[in-house]
Amino acid sequence: MTTFPASPMTALIDAHVRYDLAESTSPPLTVGDLASGEELAGLTLGYGTSRGDPELRELIAAATGVRADQVLVTAGAIDAMFLVAQATVEPGEQAVLVSPCFPPARTVPEALGATIDVARASFDDGYRLPVAAIAGLLSARTKLVSLASPQNPSGVLLRAAELRDMLSAVRERSPQAVVLVDETYRFSGYAESPVPPSAAALSPHVVTCGSVSKAHGAPGLRVGWLTVTDPDLYERLREAKFQSAIAGANVDEFLAARVLARQSAILASRGAYLAEQLATLRKWSADHGVEMVVPDAGALCCLRVPAGVDVDGFYARLADLEVRVGRGSWFGESDRVFRVGFGHLPADEFRAALERLGTALIGGNPSTGQAGTR
Repeated sequence: MTTFPASPMTALIDAHVRYDLAESTSPPLTVGDLASGEELAGLTLGYGTSRGDPELRELIAAATGVRADQVLVTAGAIDAMFLVAQATVEPGEQAVLVSPCFPPARTVPEALGATIDVARASFDDGYRLPVAAIAGLLSARTKLVSLASPQNPSGVLLRAAELRDMLSAVRERSPQAVVLVDETYRFSGYAESPVPPSAAALSPHVVTCGSVSKAHGAPGLRVGWLTVTDPDLYERLREAKFQSAIAGANVDEFLAARVLARQSAILASRGAYLAEQLATLRKWSADHGVEMVVPDAGALCCLRVPAGVDVDGFYARLADLEVRVGRGSWFGESDRVFRVGFGHLPADEFRAALERLGTALIGGNPSTGQAGTR
């Protein structure tokens, strides 16, 4: 029987705290931002299609560099990841992951019976993709290689050369493997920074996933997608979606299409806001002697508790101060590392949360030392 381990990340949606620095979304949209009451009243509530709304797939295709018939709409990126794991690994087969990572990237294939091998990226190395370590784990048994760009929890983008070298190793050593690139945070740039290219069209072995949850501020829609350029794999994934969900919700897909049709304006305002918030966080990091891996994109990044601060005491004090961060152990990292989301809270509340974060650190180490960024 397939079972899943209890996840502490359920607290992000089930347990409210006064200052939530663990959440990694940008400011939320409202339904009124996207459609009028009359438009919503006119929507019919019949079945959609197993592939997803045609207009929505066209918009996704245009943003990822594939054809609309190579896009499969899913119930968020997490559903996309589940479908890929279910379609690629059987009990005893191998999945290779890059850690730290979004927890379901590991727990889902593991629950399906896959053997999990982990290539570890390092805070001290700026969470660069460990290409040599990945290559060393690949074998003929490898059926899934899972990574993210930008990475979760660090917000670090994969470089083109890293991805190229990794794909070359997969082709040579694991020709039957599917490479899943989670691009959930790809659109979460800062200010005028361009959206990085998708990996979707690089190879028939590459599948990407994304959603409107993080960059666009619409996690309540539960709309994500897969890009799949291998026709046989696409059909397996489409059939798996039909067997488990039939189709997506018409209302969600209608509103998601509105989000993507207005993407430029939505991302511009959020990009400017994220740039300001990131600047605030970088200054706080420097002022408090806290090392930080500066992200390339996404409303999230990794910081490290200074040496000499008791880690358990730090988290206990945070709880007393009604502040939550993403503990490193959520992502397969040391708890000395923690994830901060800087796009979820309004600017004044974010500054107040950082003040409390500093208090929690000083409580364990009155002499904060010198700052560092990586």
